[in-house]
Amino acid sequence: MDAPLDAPQSTSAADPAEGIGCHGDAAQVRADAAEQGAGEILDQFAKDYPTGPHDQPQSMCPAFGSLRVGLRMKRTATILSGSACCVYGLTFTSHFYGARRSVGYVPFNSETLVTGKLFEDIRDAVHQMADPDKYDAIVVTNLCVPTASGVPLRLLPKQINGVRIVGIDVPGFGVPTHAEAKDVLAGAMLAYARKEIEAGPVMPLPDHDSGKPTVTLLGEVFPADPIIIGQMLTPLGLAAGPSVPTREWRELYAALDCAAVAAIHPFYTASVREFEAAGRDVVGSAPVGVEGTHSWLAAIGAACGVPGEKIAVAQNAMGGAIRGALAQVPIEGRITLSGYEGSELIVARLLVESGADVRYVGTACPKTRFSADDAAWLEAKGVAVKFRAALEDDLAAYEAFEPDLAIGTTPVVQHAKERGTPALYFTNLISARPLMGPAGPGGIAEVVNGAIRGKDRMQTMRAFFEEEAA
Repeated sequence: MDAPLDAPQSTSAADPAEGIGCHGDAAQVRADAAEQGAGEILDQFAKDYPTGPHDQPQSMCPAFGSLRVGLRMKRTATILSGSACCVYGLTFTSHFYGARRSVGYVPFNSETLVTGKLFEDIRDAVHQMADPDKYDAIVVTNLCVPTASGVPLRLLPKQINGVRIVGIDVPGFGVPTHAEAKDVLAGAMLAYARKEIEAGPVMPLPDHDSGKPTVTLLGEVFPADPIIIGQMLTPLGLAAGPSVPTREWRELYAALDCAAVAAIHPFYTASVREFEAAGRDVVGSAPVGVEGTHSWLAAIGAACGVPGEKIAVAQNAMGGAIRGALAQVPIEGRITLSGYEGSELIVARLLVESGADVRYVGTACPKTRFSADDAAWLEAKGVAVKFRAALEDDLAAYEAFEPDLAIGTTPVVQHAKERGTPALYFTNLISARPLMGPAGPGGIAEVVNGAIRGKDRMQTMRAFFEEEAA
């Protein structure tokens, strides 16, 4: 675990914050937090990230997502404030993703929490780290207990020695998924960058000016997908811009300086708010499959004022290439699909166009106006779509549809394999593949068809171990 910054040591057994967190009584915690001055933050979370049947996350701590975003950015430092056990667990992120960075930690005890000294300790830690030779920005994140106790990160200096200070709250009782926590930080950074642009000239990226209007990509995508999307945009006279979340601060300026935004992942509500405040149109869905690509190119072209004949040329070129790719690697089999990344619906669209019999799609993320077209398309194909899906929904779908392959979260995969059904973990084996354009069908069909072909082997293994147990 990374060493804490200079501050009093962690919570005592008599900590008045005991019971506060993502596994406490969410309604009571929210009420207590509002009394401590966090009401405005929680009200905005309720609007941006409406909850579902559960009042707490069923996946990893939401701060996993925001921490990941910060750790992937160059010249960006991270400071966490929360219970020691939570911070210890979250530092796993830095090692898991190979960030090779320290995570700053400001611990607290009963006295510093209730007297306001914790905020002073955080402020001192920020001043201690604000070295412009090392950092462009410092991200300070309140976890559950500091948020519930009203620790006011909004009162931190906006910059110290030229280093930007970005304070966010990511409590498990206010942000339902780690995917949406990515938006919390991405939106906060876009808001900061937008104000910088409004205040005067900013330093652009050296290679930003391609001479073409750009389309910013909203949501984490496979590294090859921006290249493929750029190729799709070329006939329209457009270029692919940065992907948000970005990898460095100056990319935020380039992202805001776009002709339109493609909400590849539809749940980035705070980020969309900043783009729309900057006067940018936001387009939903993604260029997956023939129909998805056709609709997406039309929407992007319309948002950027591209003439209809140019849009038709791009649609025809891509349509033929994708049809050829789909014909080469068809998928046969009944599939249920679920996950918590936010890309579940566009993956399902690609599977359906590849020939799969997709019966159910569940996503832990909420329905937004940018996912509405995907949901309507899937439902028209007979696919049951569930937003804010709980584990119970995913398991019920498995039992009801008896798929040849279950794609889902770890417990769904475990449930299916125990019953002799092939299963794939959505995050690592499906979403981390190229999905867009002609590259999409081959990338996903290989792993899906391989898994389905293993069904007989899994049934044999299950029968063997059942006999051994008997």
